[in-house]
Amino acid sequence: MIFDDIDKKLLYLLQQDSKQTNKELSLKLNLSVTAVYERIKKLEREGVINKYVALIKKEKIDKSFIVFCHIKLIQHSHEYVVKFEKDVANLEEVVECFHISGDYDYLLKVIVSDMEAFREFMVNKLTSINHIGSTHSMFVINEVKHTTAIRV
Repeated sequence: MIFDDIDKKLLYLLQQDSKQTNKELSLKLNLSVTAVYERIKKLEREGVINKYVALIKKEKIDKSFIVFCHIKLIQHSHEYVVKFEKDVANLEEVVECFHISGDYDYLLKVIVSDMEAFREFMVNKLTSINHIGSTHSMFVINEVKHTTAIRV
């Protein structure tokens, strides 16, 4: 899909606040409400806009302890990879999981309330997943930048 300047600005505005009304967006884009509606529907239909979510402040719900875990599997067979990915997808503490290159196979972003909760997660959940050879965890000291917006 080719994006014109209006599409790019519309995507920027929606990523800043997706609860803006079509009327508010139309004023910012100098378009009719109908034109804004049609552009949004096209972006949704084409799969550019995947879904709308509410972003929650982690501190307000006592989930501000962020850990990045490197995971190395004992073997790289199809069976082990599929099983690991299925199991890790079901862990609510894991908010992101990436299959990566380098010394480790996966990078997990884990969000819990504190170090004790992380230990419970490691002991009772993560280490119960078969085929994990080793882990390496890093704790976030300060979140310098966090955004969900992607520049188009």
